[in-house]
Amino acid sequence: MTTSAAKKRVPRVVVFSTPTCPHCKTAKRYLAQKGIRYTDVDVSRDPSAARDMVRVSGQQGVPVITIDGRPIVGFDRQKIDRLLGLN
Repeated sequence: MTTSAAKKRVPRVVVFSTPTCPHCKTAKRYLAQKGIRYTDVDVSRDPSAARDMVRVSGQQGVPVITIDGRPIVGFDRQKIDRLLGLN
């Protein structure tokens, strides 16, 4: 027997950011307001993560947000909402 909570899959959200990026802060604040759990990766401190971000997105600028591996370059609220199933 499955419950409705078990059916609702939690998306894997990663925010590649830097501490000084205002758009990164806006994106993280937006996700928090929506109750979306995410992993914050500071690419200014982690060269390996920075390479991963470029490999996934083709971009060096931040923020890059991945939702279940699908990249969003910049803070694109409509795309975030669509990939998370938000209205």
